[in-house]
Amino acid sequence: QLQLVESGGGLVQPGGSLRLSCTASDSTLQYYAIGWFRQAPGKEREGSTVISASGGRTDYDDSVRGRFTISRDNAANAGYLQMNSLKPEDTGIYFCAVGVWTYLPHQQLFRPGEYHYWGQGIQVTVSS
Repeated sequence: QLQLVESGGGLVQPGGSLRLSCTASDSTLQYYAIGWFRQAPGKEREGSTVISASGGRTDYDDSVRGRFTISRDNAANAGYLQMNSLKPEDTGIYFCAVGVWTYLPHQQLFRPGEYHYWGQGIQVTVSS
């Protein structure tokens, strides 16, 4: 079973940057889409961005478009989330997830139920 581990979280001031990594346990990651989700305190988990298996397609939620960049390195069995211009409302636990599908319509991409493997999550706190 594919295992995912997030790293790179922490405390950052508003306007700052962080880079999250998602490392997979084996090379099957290269066949699947990677999504990044976040869960703010007291709220449901919501999708932020997704990248296709090849990396040729990326999708962003309006709340992060222009500030966050998703990427992947299939040779390294890893995905990444570069977060710039961070805001206090970006605070939460960030999860990487893998979807075992080749295509989903945009309106389904950010649904947690469409993803089959999850990391344990990592805390990101944006505060002065």
